Amino acid sequence: VNQVDDKPWATHIPLELDTDHDGSDILVGHIARANPQGKHFTENSTVLCIFNGPHSYISSSWYKKEEVPTWNYIAVHVYGKLSLLNEDEVMASMHKLVNKYEKASKNPITLEDMSSKTLRQVKGVIGFKIKIDDIQATYKLSQNRTEDHETIISELETIDDANACAIAQAMKKNTL
Repeated sequence: VNQVDDKPWATHIPLELDTDHDGSDILVGHIARANPQGKHFTENSTVLCIFNGPHSYISSSWYKKEEVPTWNYIAVHVYGKLSLLNEDEVMASMHKLVNKYEKASKNPITLEDMSSKTLRQVKGVIGFKIKIDDIQATYKLSQNRTEDHETIISELETIDDANACAIAQAMKKNTL
C-alpha cells in the first residue's frame, strides 16, 4: 500500500521474503508497469504490506448472552522502505519466483527455456524490494468472550470453510 493521488493504493501480489547484502530482511516483488501504483513508487518511501490470514464471521447466536455478531481474523502488517530493482535484479527475482512455484508442476518451466522474445515481457514490470522496518501481528479471536470459546470453536468446526476451521484451530491454541 502506498499513496496514489492522495489515496491509499493497494495491489494484491505475491511478495517473497529474502535477505539483502547486509543480512536485513526484505520483501521482493513486482507489479505491472501499467499499474498506476508503480508511477508513485519513490525511493525510500514508506509502504505497508498486508498479509491476511484466516478470518470468519462469528454469530452472536453462539453466545450465552445477547450481543452483536463479530468477525475473527489473523493478519500481519509489515512496514518498510521501498527501493526499485534494476533490470538484472528484476530478472534474478523472476527466476527465483518462477523456479519456486514451478517445482511442484508436472511440467515445470524455467525462464532459461524461454525465448528472448518472450522474456522481453519482463520489461513490462517494475521490480522492487522493501527493507522491513516494523512487523505488527494482529488478531481477533474472541479474546473478550472466554465463556463462549467452547461454543464458538464448536460452531466454527461445523462450517464447511477452511477459514472457519483455521480460526477454530487458532482459538484452541490461543486458549491453551
